[in-house]
Amino acid sequence: MVTLGCRLNLAESETIRGLIAGAERQTVVVNSCAVTAEAVRQSRRAVRRLRAAHPEARLLVTGCAATIAPGDFTAMPEVDGVVANPAKLDPVAWQARPVVAPASPKQRTRAFVPVQTGCDHACTFCIIPAGRGVSVSLPVAEVLRVVEGHLAAGAREVVLTGVDVTGWGADLPGTPRLGDLVAALLAAFPALHRLRLSSLDGVEIDGLLFELITGEARVMPHVHLSLQAGHDMILKRMKRRHTRAQAVALAQRLRAARPQIAIGADLIAGFPTEDAAMHAAGVAIVEDCWIVHGHVFPYSPRPGTPAARMPQVPPPLVRERAAEVRAAVARTRAAWLESLIGTPREVLAERDGTGHSPEFAPYRLPEGTAPGQIVTLTPIRIREGLLE
Repeated sequence: MVTLGCRLNLAESETIRGLIAGAERQTVVVNSCAVTAEAVRQSRRAVRRLRAAHPEARLLVTGCAATIAPGDFTAMPEVDGVVANPAKLDPVAWQARPVVAPASPKQRTRAFVPVQTGCDHACTFCIIPAGRGVSVSLPVAEVLRVVEGHLAAGAREVVLTGVDVTGWGADLPGTPRLGDLVAALLAAFPALHRLRLSSLDGVEIDGLLFELITGEARVMPHVHLSLQAGHDMILKRMKRRHTRAQAVALAQRLRAARPQIAIGADLIAGFPTEDAAMHAAGVAIVEDCWIVHGHVFPYSPRPGTPAARMPQVPPPLVRERAAEVRAAVARTRAAWLESLIGTPREVLAERDGTGHSPEFAPYRLPEGTAPGQIVTLTPIRIREGLLE
């Protein structure tokens, strides 16, 4: 199994892994991503690598890239079939017995729980709605059932994921908000140690959710915002629903209410029509919001999206600008990590000898620390990007 892209894909891959274990013949899967042209190329490379490693297996491709352009993958000689996103969790699609897959060892430390898929918005750069469809929310009772299973398997941290997580509930009776779901989880599971949220759209953070993020110890102080740009004209051309000032104000409100909060953000560099001043605003917003976890994407046109028809920034300049935004994030991140030296933090131990604090700061663990433990560490230095 090879998984590319978002945490929603990661969560779905755990279910698929259990399903193909019950398949009638050995099956290997690439769970593809279409968020950028590079993600599609990586998906195709993963297909070729997986076929070389498993020449006799049935090789299937699923995920957004395979859903948006299935013919591109069925035309590959390495591929035996494509499973579109709407069918990817159906045992029949994998010729598997309809059994409930047990939690895998990877789920015992941190469990990714998809609570929503699809998106009702129309950002001009984004192809994902074509692969995921409209927003569909998992009802509260079903989310509670899934989380209960993960906790029974030993998970210490639960991460709520989706394509537009803050859009959760809009399609459910009574139109609950994400804050309502978080409150229900915390009330239902007093033993849930850590609850983390994946990428949030700032304009959809409801009042209750803000209160829980800033005032509830079990909700991790790590907010990843879907900012995308730092200049109002670019935000308008992207059809984002916030302004630069609103994004900065939200980051400041979060940190004022809970100073420990670490801000992350998705940022696109080199969007069509971006000039030097617009790019400079995109670099500056890193420091203005004090972004210490940055997912920086060099813009790449996705066929069929409005942005692909706009005047394009030359690709070499796009890459140069992406490097400058990444460098800005690296500076704030280095200063942030430095500020954590000498301060004790509870760190969740993972399986590779590292772990993460509530703010998602990375730590190197003392030798012999068992995965799944929550240990208190006071770092004395930073080495190779890890506190230790």
